[in-house]
Amino acid sequence: MNRNLQLLVFVLLALALTACGKTSPPATSGAEGEAIGLIRKAFKDPVRKSWSGNEARPLTTYIWYAASPGVKMVEIGIPPSRPVFIGGYAARDAELAPTQTKKTLIIMSHGTGGAGMQMMWLGRELAAQGYIVAAVDHHGNTAAEENFDARGFRLPWERALDMSAVIDHVLADPVFGPNIDPNRIGAVGLSLGGYTVTALAGAMSDFALFDVFCASSSRDATCHGQSEYPGASADFEKLRKTDPRIDISLAGHGKPFRDERVQAVVALAPALAQAFTDDSLKNINTPMLIISGSADKIAPTRTNASRLAEMIPDAELYEISGAGHYVFLNTCNKRGKKYVPICKDGDGIGRGQIHAEAVKQVSEFFADQFGE
Repeated sequence: MNRNLQLLVFVLLALALTACGKTSPPATSGAEGEAIGLIRKAFKDPVRKSWSGNEARPLTTYIWYAASPGVKMVEIGIPPSRPVFIGGYAARDAELAPTQTKKTLIIMSHGTGGAGMQMMWLGRELAAQGYIVAAVDHHGNTAAEENFDARGFRLPWERALDMSAVIDHVLADPVFGPNIDPNRIGAVGLSLGGYTVTALAGAMSDFALFDVFCASSSRDATCHGQSEYPGASADFEKLRKTDPRIDISLAGHGKPFRDERVQAVVALAPALAQAFTDDSLKNINTPMLIISGSADKIAPTRTNASRLAEMIPDAELYEISGAGHYVFLNTCNKRGKKYVPICKDGDGIGRGQIHAEAVKQVSEFFADQFGE
């Protein structure tokens, strides 16, 4: 498969909320047997403009939650016409299940060029355990939009601001807000999303350090142009000549993006760990779980997850044997495994089993932090 076709797969993955496959019996879903709802929210950041400059920055967000009993769920196949990925069962736009207690909110950040829907495998499982889970599409860096934008790739710290804005929106939502305990908020990030949630926990960036790392013999694949948008750097330099917001963002990239509301963080296969300063990592006091794969060639454990675990006080590192980078996306059907490169996890590697292992670790970690 060439890169254009791979990009198309990412686009279809992100856009697919349309049901496919047969409907499930009422109120049967997931390991807990609970109905799971799924809703799309067209949030916007009123403070920042979109990269086009014509409207407020979009923060399209997908929310998974415990739905009212008796709803009919459908299997979310991705893409809907010819599925490759399997998101799981959910009831679109279902009513929130009534509850006597306020819930923990978990916000999620996708990887480079990905989309919130790529993390449905984890989002719906956490929702089955009683969490309200919100995954944002990061503007300019998401395949859910018609086009990528180089600024979304080269200004990754803007993602942390997305996450804080999404927290604001969900807490203010007339349905979800009253059912969330604002003192119990966690975050999960995959790949570049791992960088994002680490910044939310208090890590500060210095990309001069990253340049030094990339010039050394220890450099890894995070130093290379990303396959999702190989022309990002060249396009970014062109935009820099006409968009003054770029230099403003660059000048402020080393400031803290800590969100005090986030009380626990999970980083899955985190990337760009070499861009953080030692002192800022050492000063993080937010509980943190880091999950990596021993076969990750995109964001190798040694130079990414291990660095975070070594520098952040009391951070936990859990390495999954044989797991590569893309195992932390949704599972694939037979056609996907045959034709889509990011569905091929290696001999003897079961993505569903790795998901179950990761869900167990994440669930236990959040239970320890929030008492769920």
